[in-house]
Amino acid sequence: METAYLIETIIKIVVVLLVFSALAGIGTYFERKVLAFMQRRLGPMNVGPYGLLQVAADGVKLFTKEDIIPKNVVAPIFKIAPVITAATAFMAAAAIPFLPQFTIFGYTVHPIVADINIGILYILGVMGVGLYGPLLGGMASANKFSLISAARGAAVFISYEVVTGLSILAPIMMVGSLSLIDFNEYQSGGITDWIIWSQPVAFVLFWIAAFAETGRTPFHLIANDHEIIDGFGTEYSGMRWGLFFIGEYANMFFMSFVIPLLFLGGFGDGSLLGALGLLAKMAFFFFFFLWTRAAWPDIRPDQLMWLCWKVLMPIAVLNILVTAIVLM
Repeated sequence: METAYLIETIIKIVVVLLVFSALAGIGTYFERKVLAFMQRRLGPMNVGPYGLLQVAADGVKLFTKEDIIPKNVVAPIFKIAPVITAATAFMAAAAIPFLPQFTIFGYTVHPIVADINIGILYILGVMGVGLYGPLLGGMASANKFSLISAARGAAVFISYEVVTGLSILAPIMMVGSLSLIDFNEYQSGGITDWIIWSQPVAFVLFWIAAFAETGRTPFHLIANDHEIIDGFGTEYSGMRWGLFFIGEYANMFFMSFVIPLLFLGGFGDGSLLGALGLLAKMAFFFFFFLWTRAAWPDIRPDQLMWLCWKVLMPIAVLNILVTAIVLM
């Protein structure tokens, strides 16, 4: 049994790496198409039917483009920073149940790499470590705009992580567990059992914080193109630059799974309909990440910090107190 478990775990790790690396590339295609549709453009159209092969063309470009290491950078840190971003994104996936368990050829498969009892804490912790990628990449670059980007990232990180942690405390108090599997089972009774009905404030706060967590508009402040060129990634090229992108899009997919698992019933009772429902919820949240980029402008760093510290954090603390009183 130990051998079978080891083989199953290795297969699941490889599948997660391959599938979500591919989805990161496909996500760029969907984003360009969604943005083009909302801005009355066509988007990718020339490479393959409807531009579908643009993903492959981008991959070839990134893998074959020269990897330039500029002068005066701190080379070891400059090289490792993109790996940190991509690695931590995929490490976070270890505690996410992407589908309900199913049986194939008499063997029960659990579509989660590691069902640890502190899954939520692990996911948020590892995603938080992922900020060190842009931070170190910007600090190691010989470019003042990259350095500004790194400093901005540190300031923003301190702000939104407080909201992320506090927003999830109230639902954890209700469920009594940090495992995403337990969260799913708590809501398995149907749509009326979804945590969003009892914790709408926590849901909204966590959703807002997810945009900062993934560095998406309107909180795209670490690499705000119209202010600081490409921010921490200004001096990167080739696949090192691509690893930053893979990490960002992988985080978007993972957060799109985590939000339904926490608040919208996950995959419910584990049926095929529940699995399809989870995938549909994930697709909605991923689309919402894209939609906001087309519809909303970026805010200033000071505005985000003001929002987090003076508005969202007090609301999150108040929600925890109310939940505690109700539970008592």
